[in-house]
Amino acid sequence: MKNQTLRKAGQLIQICMKPYKWKFIIALFLQFFGAVLGTLSPFINGFAITELGKNVMEIASGKPGASVNFQYISKIVIILGVSAVIRQIGTYSASFLMAGCVQDSFKDLRSKISLKMNRIPVSYYDRNQLGVTLNCITNDVDAVSNAMQQSLMPLVYAVTNLSMTFIMMLVISLPLGLICLLLLPLTFLLSRFLMKRSQGQFRNMQNTLAELNGYIQERYTGFTVIKLYNNEVNTTQRFQDINGRLNKAGFKAGFISSLISPFIEFLLGIVYAAMVLFTGYSVLSSSMTLGNMQAFVLYIWLIYEPMNQITQLATPVQSAAASMERIVNFLEEEEEENEAEKPETLDLSHFEGNVRFKNVNFSYAEDRPLITDLSFEAKSGQKIAIVGATGAGKTTIINLLMRFYDIKEGDITIDGTSIYAMRRNNERALFGMVLQDAWLYHNTIAENIRFGRLDATDDEVIAAAKTANVHHFIQSMPGGYQMMINEEGSNVSLGQKQLLTIARAILADPHILILDEATSSVDTRLEMLIQTAMKRAMKGRTSFVIAHRLSTVRDADLILVLDSGDIVEQGTHEELLKKNSVYANLYNSQFATQEE
Repeated sequence: MKNQTLRKAGQLIQICMKPYKWKFIIALFLQFFGAVLGTLSPFINGFAITELGKNVMEIASGKPGASVNFQYISKIVIILGVSAVIRQIGTYSASFLMAGCVQDSFKDLRSKISLKMNRIPVSYYDRNQLGVTLNCITNDVDAVSNAMQQSLMPLVYAVTNLSMTFIMMLVISLPLGLICLLLLPLTFLLSRFLMKRSQGQFRNMQNTLAELNGYIQERYTGFTVIKLYNNEVNTTQRFQDINGRLNKAGFKAGFISSLISPFIEFLLGIVYAAMVLFTGYSVLSSSMTLGNMQAFVLYIWLIYEPMNQITQLATPVQSAAASMERIVNFLEEEEEENEAEKPETLDLSHFEGNVRFKNVNFSYAEDRPLITDLSFEAKSGQKIAIVGATGAGKTTIINLLMRFYDIKEGDITIDGTSIYAMRRNNERALFGMVLQDAWLYHNTIAENIRFGRLDATDDEVIAAAKTANVHHFIQSMPGGYQMMINEEGSNVSLGQKQLLTIARAILADPHILILDEATSSVDTRLEMLIQTAMKRAMKGRTSFVIAHRLSTVRDADLILVLDSGDIVEQGTHEELLKKNSVYANLYNSQFATQEE
């Protein structure tokens, strides 16, 4: 399963890099070319050492005309200098191209994740913490991006350098080169053993980091509630618990990975000492030149650098592998139904707002049905109130109508057209919605209202605000319509938020309006303002009102009383009171004391 995920991760990276493959190929070639030149340097330098040693021996033996061959040595030095310059230019060019390639590729990957977030059904966000999803699009993508940019090119250089080093050792001395070549499988087996042990810890570390981010995001959002209930100690202890697990996983992963380098250095130290003796004997027996001895011994120690580099890169690469698994798992989450075959556009002007539920069945869990055989009709322009105890299924009906969830059986139609024959974005364009939890984002008041229709003019924004009874409040604020709403939306009151979201819905000019507990958390004065704004917003539109305060639904054309997902009563306010049943009991429980 893990191998399959990693294979898919590799395929995903290939897809992201495909538009930039020539940059990638050229960067790899330049890095490879630079590594080859770097590996040839000791061998080329060996010619100068051999010539210098020969000259010294001739001078020492008193050979007539003997001297140091500066002309030959100078040529070798020039060749080494030119090679170094070319190598550096190639390496820097490769880094430049690779940086652009990786950043462009992961920009596309972030876009894929963003598109995926919009295609995943609402049920996914109900099951998962927001911080986990945010961690995927930020920390996980950054971990893979950094590993690609900072580790890939050094890895290519190290592998090329290591391969060329062994080739040159075999060229200089085939027997001694084969002996040194035995280091490679031994080191590989050791590294694989340690990396396999550390991979699980790296995966655990990334998962714990996502849990920590989700916890911080959740607790930061509810910071005021934490202070209110003096829950700081418990919150801190929970944070310390997660942070402690992250610390342990990170320590184990880092410690196990760090063991590879000392083991390799120990093995190479033994081989280095042995090869100095063997090559020294070869020089004395005239079976190897002094320059080749110097190059061979240098190559033995040069083996350590690429091997050590490869082992050091194991940590970010393993961390990136764990992050990539999480990204792949997120991108493979089930998406909403493909709607390519449905009409791309919808003529909204033909819709009047007649809504009908036909024998609808739905459940959040297969073994626990919530709504069974639900049927009712809302005619154009009517105000439909949905009431009932908490958990009766009021909000679920709205979720089904907006297609946040899909029904199991039955159908929902608008003006005789099934909502499942429309694309989701077209169907939702028919609706305006005011939620119990008013959502405002970090921007001006004007832009928060304009969110309902992005092409609205300033005059239309102001007109919507006046209809929603919020224009006077806006003018009294510093900056008026240009006042910035902070990130938490805490610089305006809850009632003012509701009025702003009603203005947003009015600006959208929907055929059908949904008001979900819009007055449940405000005082009486603001409730009157909101109710006035709601009446203006609902005028001429089909409206669904979910309410606990039954005072807001007495004028409804149809009241649906829900219990455990079923409609147990329906009718007008007066009709339901005469029945003296469920609705009457709910109403009397709220207003009996006031009437007395």
